[in-house]
Amino acid sequence: MSTSLYTPETPATVREAQIAQGLHLITQSTPNGQKVQILLEELKDVYNTQWTTTLVDIRTNVQKSDWFLRLNPNGRIPIIIDNTQSAPFPVMETSAELLYLLKVADQDDVFGFRDELERSQYAISRFRTETLRNFNVLEIRLSGKYTGEPSEYLAGKGRGKYSVADMSAWPWVKAWKFSGFREEDMEAFPHLMKWVDRIAEREAVQRALGEKYATTVEVVKQAGAGNLKGIFE
Repeated sequence: MSTSLYTPETPATVREAQIAQGLHLITQSTPNGQKVQILLEELKDVYNTQWTTTLVDIRTNVQKSDWFLRLNPNGRIPIIIDNTQSAPFPVMETSAELLYLLKVADQDDVFGFRDELERSQYAISRFRTETLRNFNVLEIRLSGKYTGEPSEYLAGKGRGKYSVADMSAWPWVKAWKFSGFREEDMEAFPHLMKWVDRIAEREAVQRALGEKYATTVEVVKQAGAGNLKGIFE
């Protein structure tokens, strides 16, 4: 990759981040954006990880513009640009970004796993589709139905460990109302609902959903199930 990734139309905040030679986040506070926002804020609490941010509004189709597609040909937010490399290195797709941040910024595996048997892609890859079947899978995991030991988090031994698995699944699961589910539907998942509240109480999570990334918070709050697809892409 080279600086030819940038054009005159590339936002100044993106181009100028190269001077600081650090991480830069291009995001909007949708569930996919929130996954990476949460991990960055958690890394800041543990390691004082620093980054700069450019907020975009995907309702304007900015993600389909030439400058954006040079960074992510798939035209999706968020994007991480690592300016510590010899040339700006863009990382795209949320799961890849989470794993990249673990590699470069979580040297003590606070949010990842050293043990290969414990290094779970299960929650990251499986719990994206908002369906009652997947809610039930999460409920079984958290309730300890088959292990005999309830878990507070989605991955890890014993009672589990707060990790990128939770960060990846939580932004979608917490939006269950917008997915058309009723409170009566969710009564079957008491452990899952407690997990939603548990993650929501974390200070880094609250910052990740707060004014710092607030370009679409009110849009998401007001959205109905029928028009979420365009907002959350």
